[in-house]
Amino acid sequence: MSKHKKHGKEKVATVMREFHQGTLHSGSKKGPVVTNPAQAKAIAMSEAGMREKKRPYRKSLKRIFGR
Repeated sequence: MSKHKKHGKEKVATVMREFHQGTLHSGSKKGPVVTNPAQAKAIAMSEAGMREKKRPYRKSLKRIFGR
């Protein structure tokens, strides 16, 4: 495993630990405390420099609804 991936995993673990302890803030330390796990995950991925994979749009829905 490369150092870059290891650093990213460590950063995500640190941020998620802050979330579970109730000390993770959105924005600065003066911002509101994060209560949504999805928001905590997004903050962790952003700080670690990672990107979450996007899901492909299902073609069947496109065909049904004509969009």
